[in-house]
Amino acid sequence: MSLLMILLTIFLPPVAVLLKEGLGVQFLINLLLTLIGWLPGVVHAFWINSRGSAVA
Repeated sequence: MSLLMILLTIFLPPVAVLLKEGLGVQFLINLLLTLIGWLPGVVHAFWINSRGSAVA
């Protein structure tokens, strides 16, 4: 992951997931987790951004 992606993942988790996966289920899950609490959204975003290529 690049430094920019790491910073986005920490400060704006839904944006980081949107850039990695596009507008889909993972983005909506991350948005919900971030609204519930910042830390669950960050953990989910790191999980999404650290795995391999995007799943179609």
